[in-house]
Amino acid sequence: MSKNGTILDHNKLFEDDKYVRQRERKREFENACPEEEVLQTAAYTRSREYLEKNFERQAVVVNPAKACQPLGAVMAALGFEKTLPFIHGSQGCAAYFRSHFARHFKEPVPAVSSSMTEDGAVFGGMRNLIDGLETSIALYKPAMIAMSTTCMAEVIGDDLSAFIGNARKEGVLPEGMPIPFANTPSFSGSHITGYDNMLKAILGYLYERSDERSIAAAGGKQLNVLLGFEPYTGNFAELKRLLELFGAEYTVLGDHSENFDSGADGSYAYYYGGTRLADVPTAAKAKGSLALQKYSLRKTIAYMEEAWGQRIQAMHTPLGIGATDRLLEAIAGLTGKPIPQSLLAERARTVDAMTDSHNYLHGKRVAMAGDPDLLLGLIGFCLELGMEPVHIVCSNGDSEFEQEARLLLDASPYGAEAKVHVGRDLWHMRSLLFNEPVDLAVGSSHLKYAAKEAGVPLLRIGFPIFDRHHLQRYPVIGYQGALNLLTMFVNTVLEQLDGQAPAHSFDLVR
Repeated sequence: MSKNGTILDHNKLFEDDKYVRQRERKREFENACPEEEVLQTAAYTRSREYLEKNFERQAVVVNPAKACQPLGAVMAALGFEKTLPFIHGSQGCAAYFRSHFARHFKEPVPAVSSSMTEDGAVFGGMRNLIDGLETSIALYKPAMIAMSTTCMAEVIGDDLSAFIGNARKEGVLPEGMPIPFANTPSFSGSHITGYDNMLKAILGYLYERSDERSIAAAGGKQLNVLLGFEPYTGNFAELKRLLELFGAEYTVLGDHSENFDSGADGSYAYYYGGTRLADVPTAAKAKGSLALQKYSLRKTIAYMEEAWGQRIQAMHTPLGIGATDRLLEAIAGLTGKPIPQSLLAERARTVDAMTDSHNYLHGKRVAMAGDPDLLLGLIGFCLELGMEPVHIVCSNGDSEFEQEARLLLDASPYGAEAKVHVGRDLWHMRSLLFNEPVDLAVGSSHLKYAAKEAGVPLLRIGFPIFDRHHLQRYPVIGYQGALNLLTMFVNTVLEQLDGQAPAHSFDLVR
């Protein structure tokens, strides 16, 4: 707070003499390098020579565009009614997952841990797990607990199945309470792997322990839909709207939208919405399923095809006109219903809007980083606009993703210069931005430092977005989502034009 009582933002607060002197004393205490040496080193890290060294490194990762498996497992658990995510590991791990989601969605996130410490690492975590289950049931009264593991539990080889069985023998668990679990070691895979492992575990547990006769009697709805590791609550609302325009009967398998977008009515609950547990077994009798993220649902899709005998239509995140066309065709094929005329009108309006903005976006060079399904959607969207994807960094991608991205890029003249960097991180992206400049960068908030240093505007798309509010509420899928993305892209370019315009070109109309 300033002397006149004004509350200062930290941008202004730390300009105060007190903090300036504090930083200088800190530099003396730390024996910091001379400022000239710092500047010289920073300049070298922007050079072509450093880029080559940077891409040769093997033993270290710097700022990867991914999170760890248990974080994805927490999201999967929160997609089901009255389900409490239980993390078998330390309190610090659980705090990381909860804060990560809370900063992105701006919502409280219920999750508990077995609070393992050094003792658990030596003697095993069974006692912590059983005590944690007992406490969680008493305090939070869940209908289901979905358990995942962190590094510590995986390294010492804790047997979750045996531990949960012992908890049942001790009478800690109510009769029939479902406790699905998944092994989600943080040192392998990523958040999309953990999401997939946990979702498969939940669907398998609820189906395989259900009464086959009651499933057959109840039957299933026309269609199951799975959105995968979905950081946009708006995408759930948009997909449901599309399905309801078709008049389709559907079940969303893993609907975390309400848990991450609850209202403020003066009360708080631990659980909001989610897929009904009773709907999972009958979902196996649906005509088919639609998966909107094939890379974050690999094991789940394979399970549903094998155990449920279900026909699965799998695609990457449907961004833009062409991908939305394929989404609607898939819904029509699975439901046997025609595409509604109202959606054809939406398509026409979005195409018209893209035409209106085309001259400002055509030929713009783009760098992007994110998850495989999202990146494939963004590549397709950019190509439709005549934009040129140049640098595509996918920390959690693989050879299959790389091949699919390459095929998509090679099918358009606008993809000619693109390079797909699988397994690379945002420090690699930084080198690319300095040595092969682009007009726009697309990615999470973690990309903001490299983008600012390189003087490139950043469009915040994906997960996590910490430094902007409410973007997750707007859909990016479907024709409406394409319009939202278009608005974001073109207005970012126009903002940059205004910022760079001399007086004679500071136009009123663009």
